[in-house]
Amino acid sequence: MTVEIWSDVACPWCYVGKRRFAAALRDFPHRDHVDVVWRSYQLSPETPTGPGRPEIDALAEMKGLPREQVEQMFAHVTSAAAGDGLRYDFARTLAFNTFDAHRLLHLARAAGGSPLVEATMETLFSAHFEQGVDLGAEGALVTLAARAGFAAHGWDDARVAAALAADDAADAVRDDLATAREIGVTGVPFFVVDRRYALSGAQPAEVFAQLLDAGWRDANPLAAVPVGDACTDGSC
Repeated sequence: MTVEIWSDVACPWCYVGKRRFAAALRDFPHRDHVDVVWRSYQLSPETPTGPGRPEIDALAEMKGLPREQVEQMFAHVTSAAAGDGLRYDFARTLAFNTFDAHRLLHLARAAGGSPLVEATMETLFSAHFEQGVDLGAEGALVTLAARAGFAAHGWDDARVAAALAADDAADAVRDDLATAREIGVTGVPFFVVDRRYALSGAQPAEVFAQLLDAGWRDANPLAAVPVGDACTDGSC
């Protein structure tokens, strides 16, 4: 069973959703037969490349909201994230163009498969929302790739830097963005099971468990085998 997750590194609810989905998957009895594939999505593709700027300034400008309202939004998501063990620090969070970060995630899958993707995703999310790292700064993604464990898969800093400079995996990101448009993704996180079941938002873990159960039953229907006498009228 394949679970595709459209997400953006700059999406605070995506990090919360990642934690909650992971909790559901951890308790899923068939978890060893589930392939989780992270897909690229950009909430703000028009954000300039290069060094970031304070998130509160960028969001207030993009949505045309007063700073006080944006601060209230940040407080709400910070409180929700704390319930899942995350410590958001929006006072230090910097808005940046996430395209290259998505390229790094595709490179992670090519280099080390799902385990390295998970480690890289966790590293990027934490760096952005908890540590105030400017992911748009030159060399930041190379440093974070090393922190996530690329070197253990034969990718030293020079190889990662060369791949990012050469625009590697850009087409893979564009393909994800195009697929998102085709299937009607308008917000993230967005979870799709075998392209049959979909769920939007950072739902509680028990809701993700229901999604996994539904997908598994659909992919593995029970087949009745005749075994002789059976009760059918309630008289047994």
